[in-house]
Amino acid sequence: MKSRAQLKQARCCVVKIGSAVLTDDGRGLNRSAINHWVAQISQLKKQGVEVVVVSSGSVAEGMVRLGWSERPRALNELQAAASVGQMGLVQAYEESFQKHNSTTAQVLLTHDDLSNRTRYLNARSTIKTLLDLAVVPIINENDVIANDELKVGDNDTLAAMIANLLGADLLIILTDQDGLFDSDPRVNAKAELIRDVKVSDKALDKVAGGSSGSLGRGGMLTKLSAARIAARSGTATVIAPGLKENVILDVFAGESVGTLLVPDEDPVPARKRWLSTHLKIKGSLILDDGAVKRISAADVSLLPVGVVDVRGDFQRGDLVACVSKGGFEIARGLVNYSAQQANKIKQKKSTDIEKILGFVEEPELIHKDNLVLL
Repeated sequence: MKSRAQLKQARCCVVKIGSAVLTDDGRGLNRSAINHWVAQISQLKKQGVEVVVVSSGSVAEGMVRLGWSERPRALNELQAAASVGQMGLVQAYEESFQKHNSTTAQVLLTHDDLSNRTRYLNARSTIKTLLDLAVVPIINENDVIANDELKVGDNDTLAAMIANLLGADLLIILTDQDGLFDSDPRVNAKAELIRDVKVSDKALDKVAGGSSGSLGRGGMLTKLSAARIAARSGTATVIAPGLKENVILDVFAGESVGTLLVPDEDPVPARKRWLSTHLKIKGSLILDDGAVKRISAADVSLLPVGVVDVRGDFQRGDLVACVSKGGFEIARGLVNYSAQQANKIKQKKSTDIEKILGFVEEPELIHKDNLVLL
């Protein structure tokens, strides 16, 4: 999807709905808005479009039901609020979709589910089966059991991961803003909405900022990051005002609504998308200029001779970042040696590995099949 006109050709779409528009800014679930979004999604289904909903709102709804005015900080209280709120959230979607004779399914995921290759494939199989059965999956992070180690972090990122998992054509992020602006519209009345832009445009990092509402966890910076994750599967992203009338249908019609972030590089193969998106980084390898140039220019493995420093505490098979001496992350991959071993063989030839370590697992630190350029 490279232009607005092509969006109407999308056959698989992930719609992420944020807390700010879903919960009426903390005053309970906005059922009128839910009904409006569901009506639009149901219309798309009739047109043959597969739609997955990634919904925030469980913690916010739980807070309302428990009579709490401020989002709790304690993990056990957050999990309790999510547990209470999830009941109302799913019920609201179920009742609304039933009016359109549609069946829904609840899918709760953690980062651990997506980082484990077997569970990742199981999740993809289940969601694809639900879509084949014309069921609308309602996906949320499993806040009830997730701790910091298991968390995806925010539903913008989760939605992008689901877009990667399915190879979706389009990700729509519904928010309380009109889209991404060239400066903060809350402090600059002359701020202009960015209509169409390449997702890799570095200028976006300066204008995205990092603010978020009191109930949500993701500001524009997380939405930009999510769009870049989604782009790895060739998925276009539209950040759009969730409460605008017929916003989802307008996006599909190619109307100039919100901000379209266009993927401008070839899609990454499915396994490498999983490597780069769904695993947590355990450390980093600092590369010399020659190694940066080689792996950036060609499909090659990373050899120990090109590594000048090793950071973090990782084991064989962990995901590590490949970083230039200037601090820019250029790739990620599954490492063949532990941090301690990598430290011993850095800047050494592959033929010297056995002499230094007393054994050799592989001649490269990261094989090209397990290396993903960013």
